[in-house]
Amino acid sequence: MTRHGRITSLLALVALCACATSAPRGGPAPASAPARGSSAGPAQDGIALYQQGRYAEAEAALVGATGATALAYLAASRVRLGRYAEAEAPALESLRADPAEPVAAAALGEALVAQGKLDEAIERLSAAVEAAPSLPYTRYWRGQAYQRRKQVARMVEDYEAFLRLAPNAPEAPAVRVLLDGLR
Repeated sequence: MTRHGRITSLLALVALCACATSAPRGGPAPASAPARGSSAGPAQDGIALYQQGRYAEAEAALVGATGATALAYLAASRVRLGRYAEAEAPALESLRADPAEPVAAAALGEALVAQGKLDEAIERLSAAVEAAPSLPYTRYWRGQAYQRRKQVARMVEDYEAFLRLAPNAPEAPAVRVLLDGLR
């Protein structure tokens, strides 16, 4: 197999592995959130529902909520529901309020890449990397955009940074396989 064929096969493998993982890729969740029905309010209830995998209920609880974290989880809920275009606005609003909001950055990246808005994903995620260089999923999703653009050197750079920042992330094994195959 030629080097180009190997790279293409490995890129396909990473894409499949990343899509096959059952863990939510909406970024890290707070260490603990109150259970549904607590007196913490609709935003905390929505976050707890998201963490339980109840994305439609989380979205309903978070619509109209304010604050960077609530907006981030609203965006992430919409991403998990496959409503990528609807996830963009709350993710962007969350990042305007807090450029280091990890859930918003991940949701925005996934939403843009899933819609094939690769140039916009690269542009917005580059701004997020500049504002908060320690967010692993900005690197992961920008790497995904570069991968689809077949910009291998940039993809490798982002995936290596992702692995440094989140070595135990659900996507890490597939990324390692891809990078090892390129060496």
